Amino acid sequence: MALVVDVTKMSEDEAMAYEQECLEREKNSKGKSSPSTDKAGAVSTGRSRKLGVDEIVSWCLDALKTTMLPIGYPKTVSDDYTEYTLWRMGQIIASQISGVLTTQALLYAVGLGKGAIPTAAAINWVLKDGIGYLSKIVLSKYGRHFDVHPKGWRLLSDLIEDGACGLELLTPTFPHLFVPLTAVAGAGKSAAGLIQAATRSCFYAGFATQNNFAEVIAKGEAQGMVSKSLGIALGIGISSKVGSSGPLLVLSFGTVTAVHVLCNLKSYQAVQLHTLNPYRTGLIMAEYLTTQRIPSVRDVNSVEPIFTVADFFSSKKAPLSISCESKCAAADIEKNLKLGVSFGEAVASRGAAQALLDLYSGEEYLLTYDDSHCFKVVLKKSASPHDMLRAVVQASYLRHIHNQQSLSKDELLKLSYQSMQQSFNELIQGLQAAGWSTSGLVARPGSNRLG
Repeated sequence: MALVVDVTKMSEDEAMAYEQECLEREKNSKGKSSPSTDKAGAVSTGRSRKLGVDEIVSWCLDALKTTMLPIGYPKTVSDDYTEYTLWRMGQIIASQISGVLTTQALLYAVGLGKGAIPTAAAINWVLKDGIGYLSKIVLSKYGRHFDVHPKGWRLLSDLIEDGACGLELLTPTFPHLFVPLTAVAGAGKSAAGLIQAATRSCFYAGFATQNNFAEVIAKGEAQGMVSKSLGIALGIGISSKVGSSGPLLVLSFGTVTAVHVLCNLKSYQAVQLHTLNPYRTGLIMAEYLTTQRIPSVRDVNSVEPIFTVADFFSSKKAPLSISCESKCAAADIEKNLKLGVSFGEAVASRGAAQALLDLYSGEEYLLTYDDSHCFKVVLKKSASPHDMLRAVVQASYLRHIHNQQSLSKDELLKLSYQSMQQSFNELIQGLQAAGWSTSGLVARPGSNRLG
């Protein structure tokens, strides 16, 4: 009887052990694979990890692109946007480095390096900033000038800003001149800031090819913040090595300033302005009258000097398609065109006045010229930028005909006006096809109006 019980007991134990073994096998078969499957599984797991890293990198790049670039880039911006943006970020970084170096010098000059800033230093700082704000208010009345030649004014503002930083750098050496030095520097920086803000919209308007002007501005601000952060970090690192004064600081500042100016120059050379000012209109008309061809936006911008008063710092190497004669014609129009003169200044006699009024009875302007070949344009009260564009086109015809034929003054005015009338609509269509903005002339006319 005991034997039967033992055998039954062993059978029950074996059954439980067998059941446990089956459960473990089933569990293992779900969690593990065969050797070949394990190997494949390992490869599969490795691929999953690799794909995970790629996805993270791709997500970061997409987020960076979304934050820094307009939607649909590069199809939603002009061709010059990328080059301008890269050079602009470089100049912002250089500017922030200079700012850190000069700020350290300023704080040392007012006493931070020697202890707490005294009350007198705080008063000096307020006076310095107040003069800077005043300069910005005064300069704002010249805003129309910035529209005509934004590249030249923008580069000038950068040079003023660099000069202001140089003055701030001198404050530790001449602490007794802190107020005059920082006042002039503050005025320069405020003026530069105003010009930069005013001209920036001229550049961004050309970049926004899909009516995405606000987005282009927003992305530009994001790019600026990133560049400023990098510049401040680099500036802190450099300032900790060079100190607040000495030859090493001057050398560092000079190097950074040179990089700043170079990046600015390159960024403005990359910009393609689509608007028509007197110089661009004169250049286009000179090419049109000699070759019956309207030059492209890129070709004209590559020829136009950044500073029109001096033919240096031109945008880029002039293309062979633009002749020297056309450049001379454009410079002549730019120099000798006077928009918005008084009626008395334009005419010399009652007879000449009546002849002009009869010739331009259907126009909102009156064009004449004097013995020095100065083109004088009288604007009526309702004259628009479109009317000023017509006047510059006629002035280009007048100059061209005068060089080709020997005619009286009245004959020249009449023939040039008729030529402008006959070709103006066709010219506008050609300009639009070439990518030019034909809304009107961008100029700074005088305040005189007739009627």
